Amino acid sequence: MKKYNYIFLTLCGTAALSSCDKFLDELPDDRAELNSIEKVKSFLVSAYPTKLPDYILEYSSDNVMCNGNAYNTYTDQEKLYRWEDVEDVNYNDTPKQVWNGHYTAIATANQALEALEELEAGAQGDALKAEALLCRAYGMFNLANTFCMAWNPDKAEEYPGLPYPKQAGVSVDERGTLAQLYKNISDDIEQALPLLNDSYLAVPKYHFNAKAAYAFAARFNLYYLNDDKAIEYASKVLGENPESVIRNVSAYTNLAGVTDINNSYMRDDANLMMVAAYSLIGRAFQGAGSFMRYAHNQEITSNETFWARMPWGSGSSNNVLYEARMLYGSANLVYYPKMLEQFEVTDKVLQTGYAHTVDPAFTADETLLVRAEAYTRKKEYAKALADMNTWVRSHCRASLGTATRPVLTEESVNTFVDGLAEVPAVITATRQRGTKKPLHPQGFKVEEGTMTNMLHIILHMRRLETYWQGLRFLDIKRYGIEFSHNLDGADPIAFKAGDLRGAIQLPADVLAAGLSANPR
Repeated sequence: MKKYNYIFLTLCGTAALSSCDKFLDELPDDRAELNSIEKVKSFLVSAYPTKLPDYILEYSSDNVMCNGNAYNTYTDQEKLYRWEDVEDVNYNDTPKQVWNGHYTAIATANQALEALEELEAGAQGDALKAEALLCRAYGMFNLANTFCMAWNPDKAEEYPGLPYPKQAGVSVDERGTLAQLYKNISDDIEQALPLLNDSYLAVPKYHFNAKAAYAFAARFNLYYLNDDKAIEYASKVLGENPESVIRNVSAYTNLAGVTDINNSYMRDDANLMMVAAYSLIGRAFQGAGSFMRYAHNQEITSNETFWARMPWGSGSSNNVLYEARMLYGSANLVYYPKMLEQFEVTDKVLQTGYAHTVDPAFTADETLLVRAEAYTRKKEYAKALADMNTWVRSHCRASLGTATRPVLTEESVNTFVDGLAEVPAVITATRQRGTKKPLHPQGFKVEEGTMTNMLHIILHMRRLETYWQGLRFLDIKRYGIEFSHNLDGADPIAFKAGDLRGAIQLPADVLAAGLSANPR
């Protein structure tokens, strides 16, 4: 038998290695005998992760705060909020499950790639190869964003990477460096893009269709500090008229409630790729069960997110942002119903089953903001402002109360951001909260003045756009945004620029198998 990567041993839990080997010797079903294009196509459905990093990243971010010890919480939530190592519990959203779920998907992609090499299947085989390469790259990108530091060219040879298996069943037992990890992801993406062909996809939005692939390539290159490529790939998604492909939020304004808004959000053509996973993230942002202690509450909503003072207004009544009037919950938990839980009932009597969440992993709106950020870093401000104003027109009504939809200019952005108070790294009072958190970019420079001010607005747009999907914590890591988490009855705890705790600790069984731990 081939030597299997130790990663897969973690899937066997505490079973003896001999039984694990026996399991790995047996193919799970006839699809694993990949002797036809149709079987490879079917098999690739399993190359998408069934676990999400969203939960881990949201509770690590500044999108949540403590409502007090009067509320119960889960141990993993508490640990994530404090940036402490999470024990290997079996909830679907823990580091262990995210690790295993992604490496299982990567193993599937590798097996598909191996089969395609033997089949020599022409154009459709090339398209399937593109999908498999993108699935492998996407799995590794999610793992990198969760378990590694943000890309920093000055420290990429110093920061640890992750094992990057490229052959089915062949062991990779070294982490390597962050530089090697990002190069491998980049190589897979670049190899895949010329092979894209959507013609074989029956349900494109649940696969790496061409637009989703270019959106992924754009986001990856933005994080990789390749602004030219980020712009090039984002433009392939957005076309000549970005307003025609991004979300029409005004269509949600007359809907009856949370279910209708969620359904419309999920059906929107602005969603380029959906990832369905076992996750409690949909339940968590509605505050069900023990999800109330650490939450996106009214204090954050009013001062940092949907009701915060921005060029389009503030609060709920003098604010032209559509989402500002589509919020639900209570003072302790406020949510915009974009990603509700889908519960699969397996026992109708006991009402037990599985919690699912569908994550719109790539959207045209986020891709628009990728391009706006890349343009800003290149000092192409007119182009960045065009994208920012496209987002504003889509997400803001003409007027409400005393607020009107703004047309952003360099002058108006500078005047607005210069007029905001800087937020201290450690917050001890509600009045200190705000959106202007100083930037300490990791491995790149941001000029004072227009560039910094425009990035403040774009990062806020991104915070709203990717709310409850985990990307805010990635922006915090990339830009070295310092913030604190309040604690009931204790001093706040601080997260610093370049904080090593931003790389979530590897699961205990993975460390026991021989991988080095993330430094602290």
